[in-house]
Amino acid sequence: MKWLESNLVVIFWAVIFGEVIGYIGGTLKQMTWQPMQIGVMMAIVGVIAVNGWYLLSRDDQTSKK
Repeated sequence: MKWLESNLVVIFWAVIFGEVIGYIGGTLKQMTWQPMQIGVMMAIVGVIAVNGWYLLSRDDQTSKK
């Protein structure tokens, strides 16, 4: 259950930060802002990054013992 909760929090914050950064970047580059596309992409990137970080650090800790 802790894994699911932590991933939901990561998805939530990744979407929020992605929307803000995407809006600012789109305005600076004078491009159209597509909130759904940016939100989904950032949610996927956030989950992959956090779970990858966890898996890499977990393997390193178990091999030292």
